[in-house]
Amino acid sequence: MPIRQMGQVTKTWGSFMQGKINSLIEIELQGLVNLVGDVRPIQINEYQSRLFNVQKKMEIHKIDALYVNAGTNLQYFTGVKWNPSERMVGAIIPREGNVRYILPKFEQGTFESLLMLDGELYCWEEHHNPYALFASVVQQLSIGKPAVIALDHSMPFFMYDGILSSCHGVQFSNAANIITACRSIKSEHELKIMQCANNMTLEVQKAAAKILYEGISTEEVTEFIHRAHQRVGAHKGSTFCIVLFGSDTAYPHGVKQPKCLDVGDVVLIDTGCTLHGYHSDITRSYVFGEPSSKQRKVWQDEKDLQQAAFNAAINGKPCADVDNAVRALLKEKGYGPDYNLPGVSHRTGHGIGMDIHESPNLVGSDETLLKVGMCFSNEPMLIIPGEFGFRHEDHFYMTNNGPRWFTLPMHSLENPFAELVASA
Repeated sequence: MPIRQMGQVTKTWGSFMQGKINSLIEIELQGLVNLVGDVRPIQINEYQSRLFNVQKKMEIHKIDALYVNAGTNLQYFTGVKWNPSERMVGAIIPREGNVRYILPKFEQGTFESLLMLDGELYCWEEHHNPYALFASVVQQLSIGKPAVIALDHSMPFFMYDGILSSCHGVQFSNAANIITACRSIKSEHELKIMQCANNMTLEVQKAAAKILYEGISTEEVTEFIHRAHQRVGAHKGSTFCIVLFGSDTAYPHGVKQPKCLDVGDVVLIDTGCTLHGYHSDITRSYVFGEPSSKQRKVWQDEKDLQQAAFNAAINGKPCADVDNAVRALLKEKGYGPDYNLPGVSHRTGHGIGMDIHESPNLVGSDETLLKVGMCFSNEPMLIIPGEFGFRHEDHFYMTNNGPRWFTLPMHSLENPFAELVASA
């Protein structure tokens, strides 16, 4: 059903009993099926390959060891999924040889059950200094002095300070460049997982558009999307969900008290899930009811900006070029200039993978060169202050032949979920 008709058709739904609305929601949920299929988590051979890859980079940069802290960096390199906390949990990856794990003694049993890569465990008791243990492990590596240790840029400052105070005769560097160089280039397996996750969220977006009725609250839509993500195979549901109506859509990440849906409102739904540790992130924006001429124009302008960004993604060119292409078209269309409103006030896109926001970014200050395997959001949100905003967000990845969409952009304001042919 075209979105432009939804307001006309569903306007009377608000007078139905709540049970009728719930029935519609349940029907849409039952229509969704698990889409995971044969997509498997990352396997041990890939973790071994990642270890080999990062050790090669450490050799090039003359890094003796790399420390990765609990969180997605630890999981990426070792397969151990462990949430960061105030306790030091991580891994020292030497330039040669096996990983050394550092963890609290009382967590040893749990930690061992999660191990993917062989390595020695160094455990500290609750009353011990974990940073002193870190220093002793570094000394045992027999890497000479002064040793050069690259530290995880995501670790909290108090841990960095503790390491600095406990290690002597050691040089420290920021591991961000090495870690980003590894994580930003996705393997075929990673791309397959991310493709599946995006397919899942796109089906959820399609279903969410069908349950809208005049007066529905953002909370009702958010709850439906959470359950819908579970139906398509994301067992934990949505990892995030932003639902906005009307003038609230002019605020990229929402408002304190979101309004209920009225006929003629812009609808903005930004949501995603995770599959085997990898994120999806798709935004759909359209109009509930008959669009105004201004809504039609701005919606199409947003679509043109998204396509301009896609076209500017060229291997070997800086990420900044993608954002610059958006700024140039904005100016041509009479918006901005630059990051000013009405226009696009934030970056064109961000990297994505195990974290929903990863480096590098599609922004004017990022000179990172685009390479095969990099993945980005494409979301140059066009905002008309006090009125509405349209955000078309799909993701693409770089191939030998240029960018390729994970999900295809919206077809038209009249029928945003119609099938399109990819323009890769």
